[in-house]
Amino acid sequence: MTLDPKVPGGPLAEKWDRHRFELKLVNPANKRKFTVIVVGTGLAGGSAAASLAELGYDVKSFCIQDSPRRAHSIAAQGGINAAKNYQNDGDSIRRLFYDTVKGGDFRSREANVYRLAQVSNAIIDQCVAQGVPFAREYGGLLANRSFGGAQVSRTFYARGQTGQQLLLGAYSALSRQIAAGKVAMYTRREMLDLVVAGGKARGIVARNLVTGEIERHTADAVVLCTGGYGNVFFLSTNAMASNVTAAWRAHRRGAFFANPCFTQIHPTCIPVHGTYQSKLTLMSESLRNDGRVWVPKRPGDTRAPREIPEAERDYYLERKYPSFGNLVPRDVASRNAKEQCDAGKGVGETQLAVYLDFTDAIARDGRDLIAKKYGNLFQMYDKITAENPYETPMMIYPAVHYAMGGLWVDYNLMSTVDGLFVLGEANFSDHGANRLGASALMQGLADGYFVIPYTIGGYLAGTALDKVGSDDAAFVDTAKEAEGRIDRLLAVNGKRTVDDFHRQLGQILWDHCGMSRNNAGLETARDQIAALRDEFWKNVTVPGSAGDFNQSLERAGRVADFLEFAELMVIDARHRQESCGGHFNEAFQTGENEALRDDENFCYAAAWEHKADAPELHKEPLAFENVTLTQRSYK
Repeated sequence: MTLDPKVPGGPLAEKWDRHRFELKLVNPANKRKFTVIVVGTGLAGGSAAASLAELGYDVKSFCIQDSPRRAHSIAAQGGINAAKNYQNDGDSIRRLFYDTVKGGDFRSREANVYRLAQVSNAIIDQCVAQGVPFAREYGGLLANRSFGGAQVSRTFYARGQTGQQLLLGAYSALSRQIAAGKVAMYTRREMLDLVVAGGKARGIVARNLVTGEIERHTADAVVLCTGGYGNVFFLSTNAMASNVTAAWRAHRRGAFFANPCFTQIHPTCIPVHGTYQSKLTLMSESLRNDGRVWVPKRPGDTRAPREIPEAERDYYLERKYPSFGNLVPRDVASRNAKEQCDAGKGVGETQLAVYLDFTDAIARDGRDLIAKKYGNLFQMYDKITAENPYETPMMIYPAVHYAMGGLWVDYNLMSTVDGLFVLGEANFSDHGANRLGASALMQGLADGYFVIPYTIGGYLAGTALDKVGSDDAAFVDTAKEAEGRIDRLLAVNGKRTVDDFHRQLGQILWDHCGMSRNNAGLETARDQIAALRDEFWKNVTVPGSAGDFNQSLERAGRVADFLEFAELMVIDARHRQESCGGHFNEAFQTGENEALRDDENFCYAAAWEHKADAPELHKEPLAFENVTLTQRSYK
């Protein structure tokens, strides 16, 4: 089956405007007749719920935390991209489009990426109007800094807490609609399943995490904004509550899952300290503007960094990639850090780290200016490691950070289930095989503020929707299935904890489907995951009951879904016999050890349909009419 992305015709720069005009509209009086469920309250979910309610729709918003302000979007640090060209350094919508397509190693859909670049400027205007405190130049103009994969400064930022400030802007808009009665806010709810009635998404089954009650919620359309699946690796930069359950349950109800093997390894994270850790901490990519990455030239050199003279340091990114230097894209920087550590040049006790050194920047600009740019990040590093990065170089190492894969969506952001829309990191659409830094915030807000308000109207205006109630058979049956899964977890009464299984699963994936992969390792991983999943259902222990607050039960349900999803990740990685972006198969690399694509055989999005025996592959061919497919180079 070849998937239809429903990309409108016409020149690339005119597609979105043309499509918006051609979409059917819902008049203001009729909007109040429709109810939309939005699952997730991060940047994509918060902006979508606020925007849809502002238009007049009745919105039900579901938050897994106690407040939308705790969504994982707050963890984003470095900035948000937009093609404003305030620096007058040659940026444009087309350049942002090209950098994003190239950064994704030519595995994304042209039309979606161009639309993202088009609406990026409006995002900045929207957020400024909301009072987001972006950094400003001395004269009052908004400041920009550079990020990986670009040779222009297009990243707007609020010190090292950009995600938090943007989320507060979206939260203020959402709060206004809650107060107006247009948004019903459901906190401490976890979506357990999607309800499909008459072939269309008509609601969800959710669990009240405080009381344990299983709830059924109806709607005319469902919008999933539930983030990525990086926590399948156990150790990642994601919040502990981040999971794959909502997307995976939608997948099992008919939504195709696209490119699950495309996961991003962030090069700038605090290294693993021990087996007690439950997550890893990100150090913003913005630090690579002023920090220089290096390792000792001599393998096994254990001297303190200040004892190693300049002549004996290898600034390997500057040496290998003179055009981009320390600001190469994340996949390139991550692979090079691993390469140096594999060669015995790693630093620190574990020798699984490289230095990120600010000595030159402090000497050039002064400590006060560096503190003004990155002070909260330096403080965070100091608190975690007990080392002062103003005086001693940071130690960093790659870690799982972002999921480029996700549920397949067309140009309207609708999945293969009618009425199920997927926004932000939960979909696959914009980043290809590698996301450029500062583009996650851009995509989440673009989808929520400027895309879904148009496309969901086109669906609702053009679709006949029968009235459904929470007592309809589809809702009753789906709720019973969710309850059955909970009962089954509680009944196992084994001897291994949920976290024990999760940690083992993460290690399997990191070893065989992490920064590099090979066919033999992927085959091994698939067998090990199947065996681990079988043991999980025989030997997991889940204390407590279903009828109250039970975090062990919450985690058990998520890990059960991770154990299923992990196998699809490995299947997808094994089928893609090429290297591209974050998917690096050791058998496919250039003479300079860069990713080697196979455009003749794999220039498509791989979308998997759930089947009882084995997933079925469907393809969306990727046509590049406006850029030339070339070997990606940052030299």
